[in-house]
Amino acid sequence: MDCESGADTSTRKRKLCRLVVLSFALLCILQATLNISLRLAFYSSDTTTTPDCEAIIKNLTKQQDMRMNELARYIQQGWIYFNHSLYYVSSTKNTWNDSREDCLQRGADLVIINSREEQNFIREFKKRTWIGLTDAEKEQTWKWVDGTTPTISFWDTDEPNSYEGTDEDCGEIFFYTRENSWNDQPCDSKNVWICEKKM
Repeated sequence: MDCESGADTSTRKRKLCRLVVLSFALLCILQATLNISLRLAFYSSDTTTTPDCEAIIKNLTKQQDMRMNELARYIQQGWIYFNHSLYYVSSTKNTWNDSREDCLQRGADLVIINSREEQNFIREFKKRTWIGLTDAEKEQTWKWVDGTTPTISFWDTDEPNSYEGTDEDCGEIFFYTRENSWNDQPCDSKNVWICEKKM
């Protein structure tokens, strides 16, 4: 059972809020810089731009605006931006399959961890969470929800192990205080989950 003090929860919420605000501010700065750079590049090099060139510039600006609006909408819904992906951390617990279904309904999937930076980012949530890793199709052949095999892994010592013969086909972050934090767990256990949507 996870017991958390009110102070820890409040501190975590403040840190998460700061991260969201900082991410949004950086994205706004990036958009403004891109808009200015594109306009300067196209207008300063040739003051007699053709209608086709002007259409391309307007289209690029419109696409950037749409992406920024989409990103802002996700952030307002509680998603967190990190390294070209959006992440959603559930506030309830569920089985691995039901957790994945929730992610799919949100237009995402359970998180796929492809780098040490992403692993450490996920650990910062300091929660036992489902990740998009399973060997349900073939025992000891771990695959991500997109069908790929892990190119990097962060299994804890002696994991995965199907503890005492238990059918543990789903991956989770369990030992989040250390980098090698992955554990195999029965899929019908209930955990918090993290969805990932590539941007």
